[in-house]
Amino acid sequence: MQAIVHDRYGSPDVLEAREVDRPFIGDDTVLVRVRAASVNAYDWHMLRGDPYVARFEAGWRRPKQTVAGMDLAGVVEAVGRDVTEFHVGDEVFGEHAAAFAELVAARERDLAPKPVNLTFEEAAAVPMAGFTALQALRDKGALQPGQRVLVTGAAGGVGTFAVQLAKAFGAVVTGECHTSGVDVVRSLGADHVVDYTRDDVTRGPARFDLIIDVAAVHPLRALRRVMSPNGALVVVGAPKGRWFAPLRRPLLAVLLSRFGTQRFLPFLAERRKADLLVLKDRIERGDVTPAIDSTYPFVETADAIRRLEAGHVRGKVVVTVPGPA
Repeated sequence: MQAIVHDRYGSPDVLEAREVDRPFIGDDTVLVRVRAASVNAYDWHMLRGDPYVARFEAGWRRPKQTVAGMDLAGVVEAVGRDVTEFHVGDEVFGEHAAAFAELVAARERDLAPKPVNLTFEEAAAVPMAGFTALQALRDKGALQPGQRVLVTGAAGGVGTFAVQLAKAFGAVVTGECHTSGVDVVRSLGADHVVDYTRDDVTRGPARFDLIIDVAAVHPLRALRRVMSPNGALVVVGAPKGRWFAPLRRPLLAVLLSRFGTQRFLPFLAERRKADLLVLKDRIERGDVTPAIDSTYPFVETADAIRRLEAGHVRGKVVVTVPGPA
C-alpha cells in the first residue's frame, strides 16, 4: 500500500509517497481504508522534530513513527476478532497515528461512526481540532451559558471549532483573526469579530470571562487586561521555537495564576472516544460544521503541510486518499 513517509526530520521536502507493508490487524483493531486525512500543527511539529523536547518520545535522531498524519475518515475493510462495534463497510472517523496512508489499523476505541451529514473530507477535519476546542472550553475553561468568550486564532482549525462550540454552549463569542478569516468567523456564528491587523483586542473596552488562546500572539499580561476579575485563560497555542520558546507560555501561565483571582491554564487535549461521540452528536444536530480551507490530493500531502505552516488558513487543510485500483 502507499503511505506518506519521512525517515528523517526536516521540512515537508523530506516527505515521499512510498510502498509500505499493510498494517497488522490485532484482536481489538479495525482496518480502515482511508478516504481523507487532515493536517494539524502537530503534524508539522513532528515532521520537523521541534521543539526538541518532543524528540525524547518521538525519537532523538530520527522519527520512530515514519508514516505521518493523525486525523482520518474512511471505510472499515476488516476487523479483529474482539471488535464488536464496527463491521466491514462501516464509515468511520477518528484519530490514530499513520493517517497519511491508504490503510490504517486503528484501535476500536479511537474510532466512531462518521457523522451522517458529513463527507469524508469534512469528517477527517474533526478529531484533533475538535478534541482541543471541546476540552478547552468545557473541561479546562468550565464554560457556563451567558459567559463572554474570546477565541484568538478563530479562523484556524481549532478556532473554528471553538467559536461554534462556545456558541452551542450558550456563550457570547468574540473571534479574533486575520483579515482573510473575518467572513469565515462571522459565518460560524461569532457575535463579534476582531481583525487583529486593524484593532488590538487587548486595548479595547470588552472584558471576557474565558479566553481560548489559540494564536499565542498577544503577551499573557496584555490578555490579562481584558479578563474579568475571576476570568480564565486556556493556553492552547504556543510560539514556534526549537528549544524553550514553546514552553515559556504555559510556564508563565502557571506563574501568573499564583497572583490574583484570574486563572491561566496550560492545556493539552486528550484523545477520548466519549468526546468523539460528543462531537459527532453536535455535528449531526447542526451545532458544528467543519470549515475546510483547502483540499489536496494524497501525492501533494507535502504541499498541504506547507499550506498550514504558511498561516492564515480558514479552517482545516485536508488530504484526499484514492481508493483501491
